[in-house]
Amino acid sequence: MKTIKHSIKTMMLAIVLFAASISASAQNQTKPTAAVLGIDSKGVIQDAASVGYMVRLELEKTNLYNVMDKYDVAEAVKKNNIDVATCFGKSCVVNAGKALGVDKMVTGSIERFGEKIVISLKVIDVKSELTEKQDATEYLNLQPELQKMIRISVQKLLGIPTDENIVNLLINYDTPIESPKTQINLNGPRMGGAFVYGDDAAILQEPSKDKGGFDMYPVMFQFGWQKEWQYLSAGNFQALVEFIPIVTGLESGKFIPSVNFMNGFRFGKGGWEVAFGPSFRVVKKAEGFYDTQGYFGTAGEWHLSNDWQQSNLVDTGMSIVSLNPYALEKRLDSRGANTLSTRLVIGFGRTFKSGYLNMPVNVFIAPAKHGTFVGFSFGFNIYKKPRVQ
Repeated sequence: MKTIKHSIKTMMLAIVLFAASISASAQNQTKPTAAVLGIDSKGVIQDAASVGYMVRLELEKTNLYNVMDKYDVAEAVKKNNIDVATCFGKSCVVNAGKALGVDKMVTGSIERFGEKIVISLKVIDVKSELTEKQDATEYLNLQPELQKMIRISVQKLLGIPTDENIVNLLINYDTPIESPKTQINLNGPRMGGAFVYGDDAAILQEPSKDKGGFDMYPVMFQFGWQKEWQYLSAGNFQALVEFIPIVTGLESGKFIPSVNFMNGFRFGKGGWEVAFGPSFRVVKKAEGFYDTQGYFGTAGEWHLSNDWQQSNLVDTGMSIVSLNPYALEKRLDSRGANTLSTRLVIGFGRTFKSGYLNMPVNVFIAPAKHGTFVGFSFGFNIYKKPRVQ
């Protein structure tokens, strides 16, 4: 019984395979035959034979023609004394098609003109000797991507929908090139503002320098320069490093420099980005203490450490205190010395694009124990075209 079932299954499988073979054979018989000799190439690395092979390969992928094998083409060309290196005109191509016994001949040229590569392809009907289809497309001069360019041209030639992403990469001049081999430097001015809140905000607004104040506004204008290195680009994702020196406090007559190192990621067609990294700035800090007991007057006021040393003895009313009982700490103080201060900066934003012009707009936060900065910045920069060999 099992033997009979196995035989039936085997027979059914054979019938299905035979039917599929007949269907494929019939389909192949209905498709016109086509051949590619060579594609005239000027100013590009690949020669006519190599470009012709790439066109033949992309033509086979479309499955619209029975494309003649390159070895059969080579044999027929040799037999009929056809010079592939010079046979690009219509009459020569038509005669070659008759000698090869095909219905269609695909021919054309690939030429470099400065920063452009122009691919021109056409389909010639051998019997009528007429040009049935033709396409000419200009590409950016990115020779390592020549295979993709040929794929697009073949698809456009035969009316097959193209991949929009690849078209944007290789054809659209207002879309910057994104490639794993491409590094793009984006440099330009950055400006914006920051708001400080917390203890530091009160110190900055304090008008009295005797109390360590700076007599500044809590909202500060920022002006700087962005230098960006894009070290990875894959489709709609880019990884980058930013170096941003900034000057703050000009509206209050101050000059507060800072340097920011950011590691960022830009993703999506909308140009959304996130970045984070350390910020270094020079600020004035002094060592002192908070008089929580009110030994020097008002309780809770800030005093420099040498205020206690100068008084030596402090009368509390019940006893004489000679040693400072308060813990010393450093804080923002206009009477202090210049000190290097660090903090973490986290930014989020979007880059608006217009051709090769980029307009980044970001919001950021720099949290700290005694005072947090929040703000925004904007600027502009331009994609630098990659150097093409």
